[in-house]
Amino acid sequence: MILLQAQGGQGGGSMWIWMILLLVLMWVLMLRPQRKKEKEEQKFRSALKKGDRVLFSGGIYGKVHSIAERTVEVEISNGVIVTVEKSMIQPAPEPKTEEKK
Repeated sequence: MILLQAQGGQGGGSMWIWMILLLVLMWVLMLRPQRKKEKEEQKFRSALKKGDRVLFSGGIYGKVHSIAERTVEVEISNGVIVTVEKSMIQPAPEPKTEEKK
């Protein structure tokens, strides 16, 4: 029993190294790409201009009508303008042309 306790105590240092390596790997694979995406979205929101096509987080497409500090007025249909928080919009993908069969 004494031998087992002595051997178990020696492996504790390598366990910390593996834990640190695991945390670094998790940061590289998960957190870093997420931060990069957030920075790109922030850059998009700060570069918004009138006429840009946007997508709400709820799935509604529209065109930017006017921009305030924290909000954006978006035209979602002819004459229908809504005010939304800047954080709730993202760049709209280019519309796809659907083929009719």
